[in-house]
Amino acid sequence: MTEMLRVSMVQMTSHNTHAENVKSLRAAAEQAAADGAEMLALPEAAGLMDKDKDHARAQITEEGDDPYIAACREEAARHGIWVHSGSSPIKAPDGRYLNHTVLIDPAGEIVARYDKIHLFDVFLDGRTPTGESNRYAPGQEAVVAQSPYGPLGLSICYDLRFPHLYRDYALAGSTVLFIPSAFTVPTGRAHWEVLLRARAIENGAYVIAAAQVGNHADGRVTWGHSIIVSPWGEVLADLGGEAPGQVTLDLPLDAVAAARRQIPNLQNARDYILRDLRVEGTTKNSETDQKSSTGAMT
Repeated sequence: MTEMLRVSMVQMTSHNTHAENVKSLRAAAEQAAADGAEMLALPEAAGLMDKDKDHARAQITEEGDDPYIAACREEAARHGIWVHSGSSPIKAPDGRYLNHTVLIDPAGEIVARYDKIHLFDVFLDGRTPTGESNRYAPGQEAVVAQSPYGPLGLSICYDLRFPHLYRDYALAGSTVLFIPSAFTVPTGRAHWEVLLRARAIENGAYVIAAAQVGNHADGRVTWGHSIIVSPWGEVLADLGGEAPGQVTLDLPLDAVAAARRQIPNLQNARDYILRDLRVEGTTKNSETDQKSSTGAMT
């Protein structure tokens, strides 16, 4: 594993056409290369952000025909850098879509694929229910990708609220956790930074959370504040909530081992029995007892 990762993180205001987003991608890749970055990290919906079902349906294709993913591969090969695509919607077998990310190596080859597992079906007071599962199918697999910078854990946006996913990634050795996002303003203001810092701290890993920002062509408004967090929980970069931007940072990878050595919670976790004393007649052999595992959870 190399000692340092120089990553360039992008904050976008994505459009409702692939063509406009490909322009933004190419400019970001050019800047990343100029900065000497080894990896480019993009936000959720970097390929396409469109809540108009008919308009979106006309554009969404299979992975191999997605113009944004093709452009990511071209830019990776052109500049000899890794590209984490953020995400772009592709067709799912059941007629819905998959919120789909790919990790691309410097030769332009896709080395890992991940589909968002946890869908944003929430009910915020005073707002229309989101119902992401009406349009999107859930992914079925958590994915750890190998790289010169150590194992990389892949996730998208709402996955952030499910800490067991990231614990599994940490137990698999992940040094970096990708959480590309398009957070709403109310949830971003209340929860964004604290959740990202928690995921970094409890797992002793870098968190790279490239995000969408501002007013989008499809009418959405997103929180922004793309963040990189150290394994000790320090916010190393925050691109704010006003406009698109880009930042390039060096991430010393020995900080992962240092954080995990000082607070070895991954090793200190223990199995335990959950006994619910609200259930009458509960005993140590009760069927209500549940065992929590410190290993992989599904």
